[in-house]
Amino acid sequence: MFDVLIVGLGPAGSTLARLLNGQKVLCLDKKTFQQGGFAKPCGGLLAPDAQKALARFDLTLPKSVLVDPQLFAVRTLDLATGLTRHYQRFYINMDRQKFDRWLQTLIPAGVQVENGAQVTHLARREDGFFDVTYRQNGQEKTATAKRIVGADGADSLVRRTFFARHKVRSYVAVQQWFKETHKSPFYSCIFDPQETDCYSWSVSKDGYFIFGGAYPAAQCRARFERQKQKLAKCGFQFGPALKTEACRVLRPSGWKEFCLGEKGVFLIGEAAGFISPSSLEGISSALISAQKLAAVLEPNPSPREHRRYARATLALRLKLWGKLFKCPFMYQPFLRKLVMQSGLASISIIS
Repeated sequence: MFDVLIVGLGPAGSTLARLLNGQKVLCLDKKTFQQGGFAKPCGGLLAPDAQKALARFDLTLPKSVLVDPQLFAVRTLDLATGLTRHYQRFYINMDRQKFDRWLQTLIPAGVQVENGAQVTHLARREDGFFDVTYRQNGQEKTATAKRIVGADGADSLVRRTFFARHKVRSYVAVQQWFKETHKSPFYSCIFDPQETDCYSWSVSKDGYFIFGGAYPAAQCRARFERQKQKLAKCGFQFGPALKTEACRVLRPSGWKEFCLGEKGVFLIGEAAGFISPSSLEGISSALISAQKLAAVLEPNPSPREHRRYARATLALRLKLWGKLFKCPFMYQPFLRKLVMQSGLASISIIS
């Protein structure tokens, strides 16, 4: 019998596991960190909000997580108007898989961590506790817990199992890796309203060039390929794809799309809908929501925990909800054109 069972060990799950003190905790994560194993498709840029969250934990990022090059500006392209602007940004270019692995190394030895564990079934028992079934190394295993925490991302099994009616606006993120052949590495943000009402990105990373985007689920791969063809005409160099990745990504469109959980089930990070609707940045919210939940979980389950978690995450939800008001200036073509034409906050590139 575990006090808390955490499904998923991304930034949210690993942080919660690190901060829970005095409780018996089991963590199940499908990643193995082996070659060819599951890795979350991610551009691997640590935004200032996430850097601030790490700083508040007094954590320093190890050199092994960083990659080449470190970029200081984003090249923003609007394919509908042909406008291009450069904006200064303070992202840290990192290896996302190594970042997740580093966060796992911070989990105390007393916490039971099971990697390569694919959860297959979750059920609430009559006594209010939970039975969990998972597969690991070809074997089926079970565990029982007083509480379940879903830290399993956009396609959260925990959310789908216990809150099946709760819907959050979502997209399919498609990303490919190529050998870097550009003369000068760069980071870009691409708007292409013909293919998506969200955005696409590219980043240079340790000799590779990564291109990806968030697309409506319908014909997402075709949209991705058409966009590559357009960008090739703009000087992007792709070549043969070395790796293709895809996953679901959430983009909440309103207050009611946040899902905190109830009756012994808690959701943190992207599983709760805690991700920026303007930039799709979610690491900072994952770290913050995990810390808030760790502060309210008591040794014995209580309805107070859910009320306290709701109060503790109010500021985070308000911040993410407020970003919806930023979206029209990024994603409404006419307003975006005005902003880019004005040159506001952009920088000039000296060639």
